[in-house]
Amino acid sequence: MNDADESPSLLLVDDDPTFRQVLSTALTKRGFSVSTASDVEQALELAEANPPEYAVVDLKMPGPSGLVLVKRLQELDAATRIVMLTGYASIATAVEAVKLGATHYLSKPANADEIVAALHKTAGDETAPLSPAPLSVERLEWEHIQKVLGDNGGNISATARDLKMHRRTLQRKLGKHPSKD
Repeated sequence: MNDADESPSLLLVDDDPTFRQVLSTALTKRGFSVSTASDVEQALELAEANPPEYAVVDLKMPGPSGLVLVKRLQELDAATRIVMLTGYASIATAVEAVKLGATHYLSKPANADEIVAALHKTAGDETAPLSPAPLSVERLEWEHIQKVLGDNGGNISATARDLKMHRRTLQRKLGKHPSKD
């Protein structure tokens, strides 16, 4: 048996080819046998053929979101440790990712060491720093939109109706990145 056969399997799913390649190389150097996919459909084919021990999944990709993949990976093997990565961090999506089986949730940019640490984390951190200031109005709006969008299963039209907002206005707001604070 060679070293590759003993390396833990890791499925890396991200639609950004440069990020995917750089992270794949970094995770391989850290001892993982990495398979990559650019979307949920491709990832499901790989996972159904060989369920991974670990997975790093981007939240927002063309087609279904990474949340769909998190749920399916857990159905295939409940022991799979999953880290959700996103450039669109929100409390609502973090909560949903964890409810669906993600081990951890990280905002991009995250480096390979942070990802490996999150994959191996088994408990919460009671010493995590608390924010000294309340969220900004922009960030609160983003969080509320994400929650209502999640409640509506990602349906933009239903979300716009619930928020009493024009559909195009909602789409414009969703196209922006959330405020960092």
